[in-house]
Amino acid sequence: MEISPLQQLRHGYEPKLPKILSEDITTITAVYGEKTAPKRDQDSIKALFPHTYGKSRVSFAKGTNATIAEKRNVGVILSGGQAPGGHNVISGLFDAMKAANPDNQLYGFKGGPSGILEDSYTIIDRDYLDPFRNTGGFDIIGSGRTKLETRDQFERCAEVCLSHDIKALVIIGGDDSNTNAAVLAEYFLEKRYPIQVIGCPKTIDGDLKNEFIEISFGFDTATKTYSELIGNIARDSNSAKKYWHFIKVMGRSASHIALECALETQPNICLIGEEVAAKKQSLKSIVDEMAQVISARAEKGLNFGIAIIPEGVIEFIPEIKVLISEVNDLLAKEAEAFNTISKGNEKIDFVAARLSEASADAFSILPTSIKEQLLMDRDPHGNVQVSRIETDKLLAEMVESRLAKMKREGNYRGKFSSMTHFFGYEGRCAFPTNFDSDYCYSLGYNAFLLIASGLTGYISSVTGLTKAAHHWHAGGIPITMMMNIEVRHGEPKPVIEKALVDLEGEPFKYFASQRQAWAIETAFVYPGAIQYFGPAEVSDRTTVTLALEQGM
Repeated sequence: MEISPLQQLRHGYEPKLPKILSEDITTITAVYGEKTAPKRDQDSIKALFPHTYGKSRVSFAKGTNATIAEKRNVGVILSGGQAPGGHNVISGLFDAMKAANPDNQLYGFKGGPSGILEDSYTIIDRDYLDPFRNTGGFDIIGSGRTKLETRDQFERCAEVCLSHDIKALVIIGGDDSNTNAAVLAEYFLEKRYPIQVIGCPKTIDGDLKNEFIEISFGFDTATKTYSELIGNIARDSNSAKKYWHFIKVMGRSASHIALECALETQPNICLIGEEVAAKKQSLKSIVDEMAQVISARAEKGLNFGIAIIPEGVIEFIPEIKVLISEVNDLLAKEAEAFNTISKGNEKIDFVAARLSEASADAFSILPTSIKEQLLMDRDPHGNVQVSRIETDKLLAEMVESRLAKMKREGNYRGKFSSMTHFFGYEGRCAFPTNFDSDYCYSLGYNAFLLIASGLTGYISSVTGLTKAAHHWHAGGIPITMMMNIEVRHGEPKPVIEKALVDLEGEPFKYFASQRQAWAIETAFVYPGAIQYFGPAEVSDRTTVTLALEQGM
């Protein structure tokens, strides 16, 4: 297989580890800290997870571990959407396993969680693994979105693991995947199956985070990739001086990507969904505010600019959130009748006639194309597929209409031409940054030490990430301490709580203090391409978000 010169060079990159993980692996032992508990719903979580609730935080230190050299077979699963660095999690896991005992064997289940249900796997050895080191993508074994959540599935997982003498599973995924990992770990303990389950925190959306998961892997690389592209467009905008670019970026449940890209590039407008919700902003008020910024720049002869829009912002708008909820409920209840309708306009009329008055009003102001997107096929949870709603085009179209009205009233004298973009898949499989290469390798190496310490229902945790990798701290936390109860499909379910943008946090406060100046002036920053070589302050730097959170 032909590979690029960069890929050749990245194969040779040696990821950096926390000091404790750089020691002889047979001299590393677990140190147990305080007992843990979730922030809320403690009684419900404890009742659901009697075997894994309230376990201690774990760190690693020099010491003895009498069982680390025992032979172990371990299975690994990549779950959910791709994120840069997944290959390095597997590389770190593999290298730790082989350092502990060269006879250890790693089973890579193919195509995500369905791979273990179908007993479809590949044995990952050094020759197979090496070409994937420090590269993007999940193509080493593939990924998938099958959920491990029924007792029949758990029994099948146990059957497959026991047939291969697999002692532990490492599930690399986001909040839902790690919730499934916790439930699976609990089930194995309940049934006394000798199989451990360890999670690793993955999602480019950045919403799997807390005090002990400072950042989910892939966020660093994805946001740097998007910021490069936004910077390139901003440079073009400042050169041509005739287009407003509406740029939608990934992030359905939280606006971390949009905020980080704004901190990196200093656009004229950036919407933050969590702020929209807190202020109870209507769609009309958002459009009005955007139009006012565009008008103010036009007064200075600046008929161009950049607006960043998180893909999930539409769900944070109160009347649209209610509308989406009503549409979800309506189409669930009226699925049979709705599915007999073939024409798009008749589907729209069918739904409009059955909405509440307020939601019907909100539905009526949407362009026809957006109405149709709201009525597309549901996601696996039965919800509107928000990523398919072209929010960038919705806002560009509505802003254009608002500016036209302002011009007729004599309140706008500029020229407006828009272009729309969606950056999503461009960032999910990029070559991981040095930070993500190091962090992911450490997460994988660390995951094996959690296994070797006899732990289950834990997630790999590496902290202190604004420091040089040598000074990072390795350990793990029980997944149950990250959970709360949410209603899914009308039933209460334990889930890992998504971390939204903290409007009192330093990253948002800094953004809020600067955005008025960025709105009117042309203050674009051009981050350029990800750097893999050169001084550490360029090639190893972390996100602006994490730096501000850590007080740097």
